[in-house]
Formats: sequence, C-alpha cells, structure tokens
Amino acid sequence: MLNFHFPSLVALAAIVLSYLLGSLSFAVIVSKLMGKGDPRTYGSGNPGATNVLRSGSKGAALATLLLDGFKSWLPVALILHFGAAHGLGLGTAALAGLAAFIGHLYPVFFRFQGGKGVATAAGALLGISWALGVMVALVWLAVAVALRYSSLAALVAAVFAPVLYLVVIEGAVHWSIHDTPLMAISAMSLLLFWRHRANIVRLWEGVEPRIGQK
Repeated sequence: MLNFHFPSLVALAAIVLSYLLGSLSFAVIVSKLMGKGDPRTYGSGNPGATNVLRSGSKGAALATLLLDGFKSWLPVALILHFGAAHGLGLGTAALAGLAAFIGHLYPVFFRFQGGKGVATAAGALLGISWALGVMVALVWLAVAVALRYSSLAALVAAVFAPVLYLVVIEGAVHWSIHDTPLMAISAMSLLLFWRHRANIVRLWEGVEPRIGQK
C-alpha cells in the first residue's frame, strides 16, 4: 500500500502564496513603470528579461531579470529559514519554488499567459542551494556567451540542473521519486523544455534570434 501523506495546511498555504507571487509578471510591470512598450507586443512576445532587452532598455531588462529571480527565491528562502517551526523543510521549499515558477509560466493575474521561466527557475535553485544555483547559472552563461542563444543556454542549463542537484546536494547520482526537491527541479526542467518548444524548432531551422537581436 502506498504511504502518501497530504501536505499540511501551512505547507499548502505557502505553496499557494508562492504561486501567487510567481504570477506577478515583472516584465510587464517594469516595462509599464519605465514607459516602455508591453513586451508581449514585440520581439518574441515573451514577457521575460531577454525580450525586454529588445526594447533597448538594459535597465528594464536587468530589473526584470532580478525581480523574476527574486520572486521564486524569496518563498524558498523564507521556508528554509522559518519553516522548521511549522514542520516545513527542503521538500516544501522546493515545491514552493516550483509553484512560483508555474505562476510565472501561467500567471493568474495575466490570463495565464506568462514567460518561459528561466530567471524564475534560477531564483528557485539559488534558494534551494546557492552552490547549485550558481553552477547552473554558470552553465547558462557559458553557453550564452559562446553561442549567443538565450534559449539554447536555458535548455542546456535545464538538462544540467537535476544532475548537478544530485552531485552538489546528494553527493551521488541516484534517482528517487521520493526525493521531492529532485522531482521539483526535474519538473522545472521539463516545463522549460515545453515552454521553449518553438525556440527548439527555430534553433533547428537556424532562424532563432541571438541575444540582443530585435
């Protein structure tokens, strides 16, 4: 018989609040506050930092990048810092990070039309483990600098994320469905591939725009 335990009400509340925080589309919010066009109306149409950069405002793009990462890092960090008193641990923190990530992809405040989640996934990983987050970010950076494709860099980083979690956190490469953080990270990786499916086609056809291109 399966021994399944439902999350506590506190854990459920934390996960729901994380989703709502993730639903704040900072690409749209920052662009409007800075007098820029709605990023959903130009370039790739993706409300994310890379597309905001196509508006010509590096400041808006940087603010979007940092805020998109912060909104997933914050719930993970809060749960890890204060959650023990309420029976919340790394597993709940990882689910909260996943919830914020899903909120970014499918934001309730923006008709469920969100971004692709690269910065938000990075923020969640940094919350789970700063070493893990930094290593995955370095993978993204290396590919982005070498090839200047943000989408390809995100896909490569998504492949490395669960493997690096096993090496950095677990200290061994083993796969278990009972490892909640691993499952959350793997889910983020799979969703990143799903959200980048059009980019994958364009990369294959050689028409994917490089970083900084309109």
